[in-house]
Amino acid sequence: MKIAVIGCTHAGTAAVKGLLAKHDNLDITVYERNDNVSFLSCGIALHVGGVVQRAEELFYSSPRELEELGATMRMKHDVLSIDSEAKTVHAKNLETGEDVHDTYDRLIVTTGSWPIVPTLPGIEMNGIELCKNYSHAQRIIERATDATKIAVIGAGYIGVELVEAFEAYGKHVTFIDSADRILNKYLDKSFTDQLEADMTSRGIDLELGQTVEAFRGTSGNVTHVVTDKGEFEADLVILCVGFRPNTGLLEGQVDMLGNGAIIVDEYMRTSNPDIFAAGDSCAVYYNPARTHAYIPLATNAVRMGTLVAENMMQPRVRYQGTQGTSGLRLYDWNIASSGLTEEAAALFGLEVESVVIEDAYRPEFMPTAEKVEFKLVYEKGTHRIVGGQVLSKADLTQAVNTLSLAIQNEMTIEELAYVDFFFQPHYNKPWHFLNSGALEAMKDKVNA
Repeated sequence: MKIAVIGCTHAGTAAVKGLLAKHDNLDITVYERNDNVSFLSCGIALHVGGVVQRAEELFYSSPRELEELGATMRMKHDVLSIDSEAKTVHAKNLETGEDVHDTYDRLIVTTGSWPIVPTLPGIEMNGIELCKNYSHAQRIIERATDATKIAVIGAGYIGVELVEAFEAYGKHVTFIDSADRILNKYLDKSFTDQLEADMTSRGIDLELGQTVEAFRGTSGNVTHVVTDKGEFEADLVILCVGFRPNTGLLEGQVDMLGNGAIIVDEYMRTSNPDIFAAGDSCAVYYNPARTHAYIPLATNAVRMGTLVAENMMQPRVRYQGTQGTSGLRLYDWNIASSGLTEEAAALFGLEVESVVIEDAYRPEFMPTAEKVEFKLVYEKGTHRIVGGQVLSKADLTQAVNTLSLAIQNEMTIEELAYVDFFFQPHYNKPWHFLNSGALEAMKDKVNA
């Protein structure tokens, strides 16, 4: 069987390695417009901050490894078109300019996502950078060396981590977002209020609730970010305003969401049975909301790519959906969330209730007993758990992986309240805080 793979970051790498490990008779050709594969872009901020000294350490595979496993690697090849009826691929060799035409029996589309670049006056100026791939990481490091005033636009995980890294290096940082608070997709307000207060105390300028309208500069170099509420000096601007699926090659050929994310079934098949897709180019089934959604995460990508390999010959292993579980370390805060925030639930038409508890995470007689703040979000009426968030100076983030499983299995607050968790004073209390949050929610129902 002849298989063409378009794009090779997380999902593509997982699919290729899985297929070659399982089958001896496959002819796999990979088309990748870059000269590398498997770059962990979530580590860019760690590289900027000096935690990871060499960006090369953020790769976990290579074209050479995939070639040695048996794939034909066409690096620096840009795929220009796909004809799903004729089963053909048309690409261009970016080094030689040569046109390449190929055929396939099955196609794997793992083209990923690309940063959203707003069409604004001055966007073309030097000193305005994206944050996605290896070359972006190198440019950010190079330009940040001499920059003194840095503006980061977009207050998601990538933006927050870059702000921390730049501030640690003594840069003056302005943090801009159209939302009125940071990390609003992952955490509710009581959590983000604490993080914002910490960032402000460290001298970071939070300019939230305002929209970027233009960039100004001199001699082609950016000097100011202009918003609807003011102007801010910056000799380096990092755009982290989000991502959109990179799926133009299949437009009109497979079913997609309105934003272009490819819809796949539980076996990673598109609406065309000979085309599989995985990773950031796809919508995923979002268990808390019981619908497809666009949630570009490396964890989703590697799972989906691995499932492509499992199901290429016949449907064998179902995708169980995602909770969008994620974690973050910001300064000395350990943060994690899974599922829907209380605010996001309304966007999916869910009526929810929530509880927030604060407690020492282990008995107070221990030498230290850091506070943990835990929020549990559940569906009104059914009491089905749909989300949760944890914030602490102690690293309690693994509890959110447990919560993710509870959401996936559609557990109720009554069921979570009495789950059997171990007790040991070094680690927790007789009632684990996941139990305690669910018990508190049940108390609210009894008293209602």
